[in-house]
Amino acid sequence: MAGLVAARTLLARGMNVMVLEKSERFGGTVDGRSLGGFRLDSGAESFSTRSATVPTLAAELGLAERIVAPDATGAWVQLPGKSLSASAQPLPNSGVLGIPADPSDPAITAVIGRAGSLRAALDRVLPVGSLATRSGVSLGELVRTRMGEEVLTRLVAPVAGGVFSANPDDLDVDSVAPGLRSTMGRVGSLGAAAGALRAAAPAGAAVGGLAGGMAQLRDALVERLRADGADLRTREQVSVVTRAGAGWSVTTEHSGLTRRIGADAVVVATEGRSAVDLLAPALPSLAGERPDPVPGVALVTLIVDVPELDARPRGTGVLVARGVEGVAAKALTHSTAKWAWLRDQAGPGSHVLRLSFGRVGDSPADVGLGSPDDVLYRHALADASTLLDVAIGEADVLDWDVVRWAGALPHASVGHRERVARIRSIVAAASDSLAVTGGWLAGTGLVAVIDDARARATALADALDLGSTADPL
Repeated sequence: MAGLVAARTLLARGMNVMVLEKSERFGGTVDGRSLGGFRLDSGAESFSTRSATVPTLAAELGLAERIVAPDATGAWVQLPGKSLSASAQPLPNSGVLGIPADPSDPAITAVIGRAGSLRAALDRVLPVGSLATRSGVSLGELVRTRMGEEVLTRLVAPVAGGVFSANPDDLDVDSVAPGLRSTMGRVGSLGAAAGALRAAAPAGAAVGGLAGGMAQLRDALVERLRADGADLRTREQVSVVTRAGAGWSVTTEHSGLTRRIGADAVVVATEGRSAVDLLAPALPSLAGERPDPVPGVALVTLIVDVPELDARPRGTGVLVARGVEGVAAKALTHSTAKWAWLRDQAGPGSHVLRLSFGRVGDSPADVGLGSPDDVLYRHALADASTLLDVAIGEADVLDWDVVRWAGALPHASVGHRERVARIRSIVAAASDSLAVTGGWLAGTGLVAVIDDARARATALADALDLGSTADPL
């Protein structure tokens, strides 16, 4: 999506644009497929509404009327406990990333307990100190210090695991919750800061979607790019990027043929390791910034005929805390409960469930990308029964599939902002005709990816100022 958005931005500046894609399709983790008579998303299925970024793009592409909000009942959280049914609770809908604005709220106390609530209340009187300004602060350190272990493990960690596939102690708080620490320094407590950020967001649900699936955003963007004259090429693997005078030479492999393409400017919108590998020969100082491998995710979709699920027993889905015995999934989305358009298509008794496997820190023995499809399917059936507290057997399954995303979830580890600044500095010093974008730099989610791609492409166009004669790649 970063490459497509950058291409659209450059086209709008009157430049000739070519997009090279290694795979058979565009869009990265925004994709869809047909399953059991439904058209379903196989990657991203929603977007953050705390920014107008995605709704604005959707409107520009003629999709404004398809924007929808999820069911208002919200999700649940599955906590460890001897009785998993009794340990499942509605996830309080306050604050940000699970951080409560008011830890004394009965809905919060129901999840973290009376002792946890009392500990969290100390946040109101503890001095802020250096936590608001010190570099290298993780989301885990911030929450643990201000509100205690119960808030961290029972509220924040499940949300962080579901959104970022990562432990809060590994996440750079300034990257995953921009403005939270500075607001805390201003208002005097973490809870007040979380409440202020939530109050500043647009009214309504925190996420939105498109009736018919988010893959429509990718499809409309590709269609518009082609109509506007972009040269879009699939199955074209870039192997070498080198300087060529004032411009660039890009070597590709396509159907066994090697091609060399000249360009005045280049935008690299791949995942992080590929980006560094492509550019390090031309920018040697970039080699030291090659990111570590990021977690893979496997999504198992079940289409089932279980009328008991019409009651939506766990709202729109369940986030799973670490340490829940007997459950391998990190999250379950009850898609037909979450999205009215899909529920209307399915009709009574039929349900679409999506279970996600894989997070940072999982070992090879854990259920995840290394498990065969049939193993994941059986785990998904068992996990769905446990998490929804409704028995679901193989006889109830109308269709199922597994979609795997290898290295698709870069997370903002501690020091991420400093790392991004170094990379930006290296690229800027090397050339004003080169830009690097993508989730590994911008952060998780369509809003971050789209905003960064637009910003990088705009800066590139401003620096070149070549008008209609430019040929960016």
